[in-house]
Amino acid sequence: MKLKVLGCSGGIGGPGARTTSFLADTDILIDCGTGVGDLELDALMAVDHIFVTHSHLDHIAAIPLLVDAVGEMRGVPVTVYAPPEVLRILRAHIFNWLVWPDFTAIPDRRRPFLRLQPLKVGESVRLGGRSITALPALHSVPAVGYCLDSGDRQLVYTGDTAYSPDVIAAINRCERLSHLIIETAFPDEQHGLALASRHLCPSMVVAMLDELTVTPRVHISHLKPGHGETILRQIAAAGGRLEPTALRQGQIIEF
Repeated sequence: MKLKVLGCSGGIGGPGARTTSFLADTDILIDCGTGVGDLELDALMAVDHIFVTHSHLDHIAAIPLLVDAVGEMRGVPVTVYAPPEVLRILRAHIFNWLVWPDFTAIPDRRRPFLRLQPLKVGESVRLGGRSITALPALHSVPAVGYCLDSGDRQLVYTGDTAYSPDVIAAINRCERLSHLIIETAFPDEQHGLALASRHLCPSMVVAMLDELTVTPRVHISHLKPGHGETILRQIAAAGGRLEPTALRQGQIIEF
């Protein structure tokens, strides 16, 4: 599989600050933040599946705009996969006819532009020779991470998460793991804020990585604008077993 980073910033603010979204091959989006807006129309048309980690705006902002842009030009609906609690939030607060039309009923419920598919932790979706499995995450709202399996190697994306033994155990069960994308939103000076918002800071991410029994290449995402250099310097100074690098917009990971 090939994963292209459309956005990996923890916020907006200047060129290259696109929020979380990844294009897997040509037909799958993993999260759907503002980075999706840089895709050309034909690339948007090719997206059949969107896997959402949680309902925060920086991870879902482009879903309604994408469906609106391509819905009438497609013969099949775009399918959004997420935990049932996340789908309920999308129905109640986005596709509610107030914030945005309910594209699960447009043009009608038999032939909608959008389909919402529940996916619980531990469940997998097979797409040809590929599979995507929902993993546990610990965030301020219901959330998951995802393991992408090409049939040969695996990539794990944690989504937004705090330190969690369940997350560590799930990553360790991915025996063919070659890449790990893990967030670090705040510097250690904001440790309390990281705890309160259920994000990671450098000391916490290094502690998680040191508990891994697998040895993937580690990519740090969700750096808050203005704090990126500090966060990366603090991770490096901690001297953990693995040596993470910053994820970059436009980066392509093959596995």
